[in-house]
Amino acid sequence: MQENNNRNTIIFVVSAVLILIAYQFLVLDPAAKKRNAEMARQKAASAEVQAAPGGPAAPTAPGAQPGPVVVSRQDAAAASARAPISTPALSGSVSLRGARIDDLFLKNYRVAVAKDSPPVELLRPEGAKYAFFAEFGWTGANLPGLPNAETVWQVVEGSVLAPGQPLVLRTANGQGLTFTRKIEVDDKFMFTVSDTVANTGAGSVTLAPYASVQRQGIPSDLGRNQIVHEGAIGWLGDELRQVKYAKWLKEGGMSVSSVGGWTGITDKYWLTALIPDQKEPIQSQYRVTRSVAADIFEANYVGRPHIIPAGKQVTEVTRLFAGAKTVPLLKEYETKLGVPHLDMAVDWGNFWFITRPMFMFLDFIFQKVGNFGIAILLLTVAVKLIFFPLANKSYESLTKMKKVQPQVEALRAKYKEDPAKQQQELMALYQKEKINPLTGCLPMLVQIPVFYGLYKVLTVTIEMRHAPFFGWIQDLSAKDPLTIWNLFGLIPYNPANVPVIGSILNSDLLHLGPMALLYGFTMYLSTAMNPPQPDPIQQKIFQFMPIMFTFIMAPFAVGLLIYWTWSNVLTILQQYVIMRRFKVDNPIDQIIAKVTGKPREVG
Repeated sequence: MQENNNRNTIIFVVSAVLILIAYQFLVLDPAAKKRNAEMARQKAASAEVQAAPGGPAAPTAPGAQPGPVVVSRQDAAAASARAPISTPALSGSVSLRGARIDDLFLKNYRVAVAKDSPPVELLRPEGAKYAFFAEFGWTGANLPGLPNAETVWQVVEGSVLAPGQPLVLRTANGQGLTFTRKIEVDDKFMFTVSDTVANTGAGSVTLAPYASVQRQGIPSDLGRNQIVHEGAIGWLGDELRQVKYAKWLKEGGMSVSSVGGWTGITDKYWLTALIPDQKEPIQSQYRVTRSVAADIFEANYVGRPHIIPAGKQVTEVTRLFAGAKTVPLLKEYETKLGVPHLDMAVDWGNFWFITRPMFMFLDFIFQKVGNFGIAILLLTVAVKLIFFPLANKSYESLTKMKKVQPQVEALRAKYKEDPAKQQQELMALYQKEKINPLTGCLPMLVQIPVFYGLYKVLTVTIEMRHAPFFGWIQDLSAKDPLTIWNLFGLIPYNPANVPVIGSILNSDLLHLGPMALLYGFTMYLSTAMNPPQPDPIQQKIFQFMPIMFTFIMAPFAVGLLIYWTWSNVLTILQQYVIMRRFKVDNPIDQIIAKVTGKPREVG
């Protein structure tokens, strides 16, 4: 039975590894190549359009539209008069042409860990590469002169958009309609746009409000990690809606009817979302327009039509969230503004009932200790304490099995020619010694949900981004920055620059940092604490597993390696105490004896 159990364990582990490797080469790598090819296509098309603005129009693919001339970000911003945005969290400007919010930086978030790294750019003006902006307005059948992207608005109040300092813009269509837009912003990431239409004409008009978020081109920093959702997102029709860019391009998006909710475009850490009046019905749409220069992705909604009699006016209020997906802030807006499930903008995944509570607990510990690395260590201890009775029973069983190993070997040798009798005698021995051979894998199985939950939390939550630990670890959400190929930075060169093999040394598979090596060592020691396998081939496989998993785990977030390594250390200590209590020889005592030159007495 023990042999069958070991064989099943080996099959499970090897199958899991093969699946991971196959997923890397058959799914992730082709997806990354396809995405890079698409971005290269957009870049080449943009260069062609920019290089020959006066030449003949380039032929377009079926369904594609000619793209705009691409200019630098600075030139695109300078093409329109602007009103500055200045808040504790944001900087940028509002374009007076189109009254768009299209120039936005996140003051408190940097592109990289370095202190001199520039702030994260969220929105950029149309005309620049990777343009990304929000616009608002009115639509109506057979009504000429409605404000559009080319309409130049006049500032009637305010000069700088800041908390408590609204910006009021106005324009008229010359046919009896006056449009006033009041833009407000809080001290974080929420804009409030109040659009008023005054009808001074002779007859009534019917107008419907709309709002749109547009992104031109697939983001250049789109993550390759398939566990993270990036693309269209919203809570519409009492349901979370998500459309990744690849599916968006393939299927062209979707249309959803809803009362209230929210819709927008999400990145890994950032969200740009439109929030209508939560009591009003809307028709929301995700759509894509194929273009030579850059495909245009759009999340929009159209509200209920308003009949505006002569001499009357109507006001429509839309909110725009544009900023970092910090969980407490999203929950705050949920409560204060009544926005449903805004925290689902964080991609908790299908196992949200694991990942979300895990983040809450981890964040609670962080608030007490002030370091997410220490919080991960304490979380690991908490997990060990929760599963201590189960793990203790399992390790006691493993220790007993190791203690009776000489008897097991004797029975296998005695009944080598009679497998049925051998299994019968082994089971009798296990029953006599009160050993359950099936409990050995339980500690690992119960940790799988914890492992997945922590992996997801480290990957998708902004709180983990650029969160430091100690020493060389300055970002728990990134892979270990050091590598063995330059002796962890002691040799001043970048392994990626080595001729011929540089790309291989810099690949994820060979990114062996100090935490990965420490993880591999603790896994080896933990494996060595278990009873030896009866079959020589099984022994070789189990001896090779720590090496194999060292390479597999190396490119993972260093915070995850810290968790797994520390978990291994706690497991080893627990096993060691139990083995000493049962007077069983163990690798730690053997190592101590070799180092000190004095044999350790067992017990």
